[in-house]
Amino acid sequence: MIKTMDCFDCQTYQKEISRTMVAYRRSYVAGGTYFFTVTLKNRKTTYLTDYIDELRDSFRLCREKQFFTIDAIVILPDHLHTIWVLPEGDTDYPSRWRSIKSQFTRTIRKSGASPKVNSDGGFDVWQRRYWEHTIKNEQDYNRHMDYIHYNPVKHGYVESPANWPWSSFHSLVRKGALEVDWGATINLEELLNFGE
Repeated sequence: MIKTMDCFDCQTYQKEISRTMVAYRRSYVAGGTYFFTVTLKNRKTTYLTDYIDELRDSFRLCREKQFFTIDAIVILPDHLHTIWVLPEGDTDYPSRWRSIKSQFTRTIRKSGASPKVNSDGGFDVWQRRYWEHTIKNEQDYNRHMDYIHYNPVKHGYVESPANWPWSSFHSLVRKGALEVDWGATINLEELLNFGE
């Protein structure tokens, strides 16, 4: 059973992110486990849920070329959170994200989306950067798993993680790792007061 972990002060966390983003250096741990937040450029668009099949295909195609395991994921209209485990000896998550982002952008354009063209001639679908965090231990892992699965409730889309269709929550319930009413019967927001 996945357990909810202690939280830390959200304001301190946000200040630290702002302070370090300019000189941000990515962590590369071979075979590492990583938490990511990846966001659309225009936070008012809903491409990720409007084109969920195209997003799934983009992940699938990337994993066929450069395998990785997805331990958890939640897709919201304008951003996603996920935990990946890279193969032993592999540190190359940036090329995987480039592949997923570019494939998704190409396929949604073919499907009728009209993203804005930027000054470089590319399309403004994704924010250029993304948040990456190297998972340090089991407590850190469990805390980020909880955060991912509670995120649709945090953003007010549903009252229970079980009601959000685009989440690995359902897989964990089927495996018996979570109860179907997890996150609906307690206020996890107080415990998971960090991130997006």
